[in-house]
Amino acid sequence: MASAFYSEDLTCAVCLTIFTDPVTLPCGHSFCRACLTAVLSSQHQCPQCRTDVPTEAKCLPTSHILKSIAEKAKEAATMTADRGHAKAEVAELCPEHEEKLKLFCVTDQQLACIICRDGEKHEGHKFKPIKEAAASLRQELGKGMENLCGYILAAESQANTQREEMIKTKEKSQQLKTQIHRQFEEMHQFLRKREDEIKNELKHKEEDAVEKMSETLNAIETALSESRELQGKVASVLEITDSERFLKSWTEGNSRMTPAHLLRPRANNLQVVKSSLSLGPHESHLQFFMWKEMLRVVQPRAELLSLRSESTDITVSDDGRSLFGTRKSNQAEAGFVFPRDQPRKSSQIYSSGVFGQAAHSPFSGFGQNAASFSFGNGPYPEQQKNNSSSSTNNAFSVSKFTSGQHYWEIDVGHRDYWELGIKDNFLKYDSQKYAACSANITTKLAFGDKPRKIGIYLNCSSEKLSFYDADNMTHIHTLGFKLKSMPLSAYVNIRSRASDPNPLTVCWY
Repeated sequence: MASAFYSEDLTCAVCLTIFTDPVTLPCGHSFCRACLTAVLSSQHQCPQCRTDVPTEAKCLPTSHILKSIAEKAKEAATMTADRGHAKAEVAELCPEHEEKLKLFCVTDQQLACIICRDGEKHEGHKFKPIKEAAASLRQELGKGMENLCGYILAAESQANTQREEMIKTKEKSQQLKTQIHRQFEEMHQFLRKREDEIKNELKHKEEDAVEKMSETLNAIETALSESRELQGKVASVLEITDSERFLKSWTEGNSRMTPAHLLRPRANNLQVVKSSLSLGPHESHLQFFMWKEMLRVVQPRAELLSLRSESTDITVSDDGRSLFGTRKSNQAEAGFVFPRDQPRKSSQIYSSGVFGQAAHSPFSGFGQNAASFSFGNGPYPEQQKNNSSSSTNNAFSVSKFTSGQHYWEIDVGHRDYWELGIKDNFLKYDSQKYAACSANITTKLAFGDKPRKIGIYLNCSSEKLSFYDADNMTHIHTLGFKLKSMPLSAYVNIRSRASDPNPLTVCWY
């Protein structure tokens, strides 16, 4: 009790142990006689308060009261240590049968005695001698330790990559906010409401993306923390050389789990969430889309492009705007060209990369090159109907798309068949039925309206192709595609007829 409650008072300030033959200086501080003698041989000051000590103090009498209390404290400490050793010896016996633990139950992953082996609790279980089980477990843990280092490095890499993706997402979000704000400022007060709506949409997308990434990062960091904690435990266990203590230390709090189960990779099933933040056409064509929504207050000047036909099955209107299928032969070949070097009829058609930028365009910046279309037999002829009065004609734009985002519109009128998009990926309409076609896959769409104008939005960087009802900008469908070759071309497929009252028109703005 004395050592527990008064250990500081019974401790020599020089050797930091309980007093041995204690003496007390005139200043009141006590030390072991041997410790004080060693100190006073080099200095004549109290080691604790630095008070000068007279020469005759070297022959101080022993403090018998302190000596008696110190000896009792040492005896108490010795008795406590002995009790601890006794408990440890008892703990090495089976708590149920009080027999020495000589076996290791592989099934339950715990130490056992001979009686335990034959008991009902361990019936059918597999046992090993302690030394053999310890050697096997040590070898297994050694291999697991090597793999654990690799798991930790992989988890750290995943966590770092996830943090980078979160930073990229936030930077992209901020970049888009700045771009949106700048473009809306050019469209005056009328567009403030739409600006706020789109910013909120972006904010929700950012929050959703960051939330998913944060969840993944938390899971990765949790797995990493668990792996590090397990690494420390395994390393501590492996340092134990005694087989029994080694197995006992391993099985404490182990919940009967084998090393293979306990050392399984924590982060193997976790994948870094990539950033997919996008506003679609509002990233690159925001002003154009807003202009389409605000036709009642914005009056654009339509720019016309001169068209010409080299086929007897296609007729171009006098104003160069509309195309009619007027098939006069059994062949399905027909074409028209938007020449880049031909004299124009006072106008130009424009789109991002598809239609050239007009001098007075209300949405300048959407492209630099004028486009030309050449209609003829392409690589995607539609199934021919058993009707000699109709056939299909494919078309591809002469202007190519090599990168960036592009948008164009085509007025399909009341035609009962058309295909619009790019090579291998297009929207098909056939007798009031819509389908999205991508390579060899055709997906039927439940789109009840019948738009007269179709808007096509191509994003080369994200490999997405979107279709819209161009009159109200309602989204119809978005196709994902893989770029096999560049550049890309706009694709159109129509049927030419002996009598075709419904033109297909490339829209002019």
